[in-house]
Amino acid sequence: MKLSIENLHATIDGKPILKGLNLEVRAGEIHAIMGPNGAGKSTLVHVLAGHPAYSITEGKILLDDQDISTLEPEERAKLGLFVSFQTPPEIPGVSLVHFLHQITNSVRKLPLSEELFLPLLEKKMNLLKIELHFKERQLNDGFSGGEKKRSEILQMALLDPKVALLDEIDSGLDVDAMRIIAESINQLMTPQKALILITHYQRFLDLVRPHFVHVLIDGKIAQSGDHTLALQLEEQGYDLS
Repeated sequence: MKLSIENLHATIDGKPILKGLNLEVRAGEIHAIMGPNGAGKSTLVHVLAGHPAYSITEGKILLDDQDISTLEPEERAKLGLFVSFQTPPEIPGVSLVHFLHQITNSVRKLPLSEELFLPLLEKKMNLLKIELHFKERQLNDGFSGGEKKRSEILQMALLDPKVALLDEIDSGLDVDAMRIIAESINQLMTPQKALILITHYQRFLDLVRPHFVHVLIDGKIAQSGDHTLALQLEEQGYDLS
């Protein structure tokens, strides 16, 4: 598995945000992307996901050598790309179990009946140490910040993607919730999967240890290194001069 981002330029409402970004992510790798506010981190996630508000003006995105730059979001998901929400929306009236069943079937060649899906769901919930009554709630309705993020990780577990992009999955979490989310992510990582973490917090990278850390500034990756780069950024900020 390989995700290649080549000379990626992207705009929103005609405003350039990404300005020639290059990145290669292989199976088994965890990449952390850090950078100041407004650098283009969330834009990168939206563009990779296929958000219609963003336009690619140059470059391309390859997943296993297939150009996915013009594919719809659901087509990218079927090919193995998963994107978490930075702020998952609350959707009263939609049960979490029904939503999870629908999205699981959306990426499968052979749909699962409810009778076959429920044991799979409970297996994933047990793996992530999520109480089973959680599935009976409405989608993110009244969820705490930590519960919303656990719902996102549960979706990731069910969709079983090749590449997961987690946009500030650690934001708004207390220490205990951050630890639980990190443990869940570590449970789901395998040598066949890749992970891209957008984060501001070096302490989260103590819990989910990246192989590579990239600094995104003004729409480009300005510096890359191993996990120790995050420690350097914690000490000196994003002034790389």
